[in-house]
Formats: sequence, C-alpha cells, structure tokens
Amino acid sequence: MKLAVVGGGSTYTPELIDGFARLRGELPVSEVALVDPDEGRLALIAGMSRRMLARAGHPARVTTWTDVAAGVAGAGAVLLQLRIGGQAARNVDETLPLECGCVGQETTGAGGLAKALRTVPVVLDIAATVREHAPDAWIVDFTNPVGIVTKALLDEGHRAIGLCNVAIGFQRRFAQRLGVDPSRISLGHVGLNHLTWERSVLLDGVEVLPRLIEEHGEPIAAEIGLPAWVVRHLGVVPSYYLRFFYEHDAVVAEQKAKPSRAAEVKAMEDALLEIYADPAADTKPELLNRRGGAYYSEAAVALIASLVGDRGDVQVVNTRNDGTLPFLDDDAVIEVPAVVDASGARPLPVPTVEPLFRGLIGNVSAYETLALEAARHGGADRVKDALLAHPLIGQATLAAELADRLIAANRAHLPWAAR
Repeated sequence: MKLAVVGGGSTYTPELIDGFARLRGELPVSEVALVDPDEGRLALIAGMSRRMLARAGHPARVTTWTDVAAGVAGAGAVLLQLRIGGQAARNVDETLPLECGCVGQETTGAGGLAKALRTVPVVLDIAATVREHAPDAWIVDFTNPVGIVTKALLDEGHRAIGLCNVAIGFQRRFAQRLGVDPSRISLGHVGLNHLTWERSVLLDGVEVLPRLIEEHGEPIAAEIGLPAWVVRHLGVVPSYYLRFFYEHDAVVAEQKAKPSRAAEVKAMEDALLEIYADPAADTKPELLNRRGGAYYSEAAVALIASLVGDRGDVQVVNTRNDGTLPFLDDDAVIEVPAVVDASGARPLPVPTVEPLFRGLIGNVSAYETLALEAARHGGADRVKDALLAHPLIGQATLAAELADRLIAANRAHLPWAAR
C-alpha cells in the first residue's frame, strides 16, 4: 500500500517512520510518499527515513513530492500533518493572546482559532486533490486543531477521521503505573479534541480508575498540570488541556514568565535537522521524544490498519457525533472510543455525561462551529463571534480587540483579509 504524508518535511516524520518500521506486521506499506513544498527539508527527512527503514529491514521505498496531486496519487491513506505559517505563526498564536490576558496556546482559545483560520482552507484544497487523485484513500488528520479540521473535512463529505495522541498516552501511562500490558487497558474517554476526560479505566474489563487516583493521584495530577485535589474532587482524569480552563489565571502567569513553546520547539527542530543531515544517522533521535506527539505513530498505524484491513477493533478517534452525545448536534465532531473498520468509525455508546463536563463540551462545540464558519468564509464579524463564544474569552470588547489583532497578524495567510 502507498501511504502519503502531507507535511512530510516535518521534523516529526521520523517518528512516523519508526512506527511503520516497528509495526510492519500490522500495516503492509510498500511506499511512503513524503509531500512538502520545502525541497530542502524533504531531502533531509527522506534521507533519514530511508536509512531508518533500511536499518529495520523494511522494504518500503520513500519518495518525495512537492506537488500534492502527484504525491497522493494512488495512495490508500493520506496523513495530514501541516503547520501553515510554521513555528513563526505558532509563536504569534502563543504570545499575542497573552498580551490581552488570555491563555496563549496553539490549539486552544484565541491561538487555536488563528491556527484554524490559516489551516482549514489549505486542508480542504488538499482534500479535494485527494478526492480526485486517490478517491478511495482515507484521510487521517493529525493537523491541529484536529476537531475543527476534521469537521471541515466531514462536512465536505471526505473519507476522513481525526487522530490525537492524548488517549493512547493515557492508556500507556496508566498501564505502566499498574504494571500491565497496555492492551489490557480500555478507557472511558469522552469529549472533544483537546477537551476530554477519562471517566473510566478498565483493566481486563474491571474498573480501576478509583484505585489509580487513590494510589497515583499526585503523579497523575503533576503530568496534567493540575493540583491533585482537583483530580480527587472530580473523580476523573482530565486531559492536560483542561488546565487552560481549570487554572486559567495561573497558566497565563506561568506562560508570561517563560519563553513560548514555539521558541522551544524551534530550537529542537534546528537540532533535529542537524542530526538528520548526518549520513550515518539511522535511528530515531532521543530528542524527538521531547518534540511532542508521543505514541502518535502507533496510533496512526493502528488506525490505518483497521481502516484498510477492516479489523473492527475499538480505538479513540475524532468522528461525527450522530447522536452519541445527545446534547450536541449530529454533525459535531467528538473524541470517543469507536469501532473502526473499512466503513469508517462508529462511536460506541457513551454513559450520560455529567453536567459539570457537559456544559463545557457544549460551549466549546458551539465555538468550534463558529470557528469553522470563520475559517471557511472569512470576515471579521465571524472571527469576533467565535472568540465571543469561547469560554476562555467570552467578553465583547476583548473578543473585538483579539479579532482585529489576530486578523492583522495572520493577514498573509488569509486571502479574505487582504482584500
């Protein structure tokens, strides 16, 4: 099978290659097509990828393409991992909101909206090309903000599923704390992308979440950046991203006191590119583990294997709600366990969501609908509406100021704003 990676020049791509090599028995990949407009980055990443596959004895060939149509042609699956505007735009996403007293984060709040505005039109253009040149391919989206981007794809009728590494990360860490194989752990994972809670942790079908919180509450809380008393009070494990809501002011103060994550990642990327340029390098660098996206390669391999192999197993994905959470619209995109096979993803039934979580899910889902409208159709008023609807902003004057500043900062990537 040919697998295309759009955004293949990313320094993260060797993580994917490592997963393909280690899990070759699950997914029969014969060609990895790396697609990226940056020829220099492509050459470095492709060389590293070829050496890694050769070291692992994997027979797949690596090809490079700057043209999307040629790169995706005939692919069975297309992975999207884009960053429109690069780390420079991310740095603005993370610092501009801070100047207004809001959390600065690339997927949440004002920064997440700015990224959606830049990204959605590009992704839809790529998806239209995939539809023409690889009509049977599944599009697996890892491009943030995953929920909004996946909804854009599904609303246009594309064969698409969104993927995040939060759930698999929790599964692996819980299994490690319990001293068991991860395959024995299943999660009651519910919410939206980057807005989820683990309400159940089953070990061989037996509930162990209370035990995990009782015995490991402190280290679990430290990993997600929340006080341990919050985890004990809730009786669930929120994702790391909930700290932006539950500890907003503390996070803003923390972010103002240190360099942006974009600056940290830029330094890592520079170092990684030097490693990739070494013709002797043929193993995934340890530094890549600090780049973010842990376990994504394993989640991606499992998802694609189920889609093309019709396995019918259960995985946590981003897909249409279709009544799963009755308080949301059917076309909302949710992140829950689903049965994945050749027909796509079908969410499993979800126990009634408590009001404490349901309210925030509904609020952010409404914001995502407005954010997608702004990303697809443009307009300052649509941007203001999305910001006003977001629970981390929600003030008219603040929303108006942020809208003007976000549009000005991203004008080069927003054709409608340049008119």
